Amino acid sequence: MVVEDEGVVSIDIQNMLRNAGYEIAAVAFRGEDAVKKAAESNPDLVLMDIGLKGELDGIEAARKIRDNLQIPVVFLTGFADDATMTRAQEINPSGFIIKPISEEELKNTLDEILKKN
Repeated sequence: MVVEDEGVVSIDIQNMLRNAGYEIAAVAFRGEDAVKKAAESNPDLVLMDIGLKGELDGIEAARKIRDNLQIPVVFLTGFADDATMTRAQEINPSGFIIKPISEEELKNTLDEILKKN
């Protein structure tokens, strides 16, 4: 599942995932939608942008998904201040990928995480 509020970035990530042989269970642009769509689609993993707009930022949406569904979450981030990174680390994500995302890094990270789960 891809959760990214920037449309062009979301499309790029989706294309990279397809090129790497992954299926996309759902796409969301807001935290509230991510929680709902994760429950509906039950993806193997969620790629979550930390800085989502809306009532739930990526960290809070990820917390709800992990607490309720036990789905691994990988955070996507460009730049985050120390307080934000501390909040993100508190939910024990499965990983972080720094933007801009390379297809190779994305594939390697996801392959490693999915082997563990």
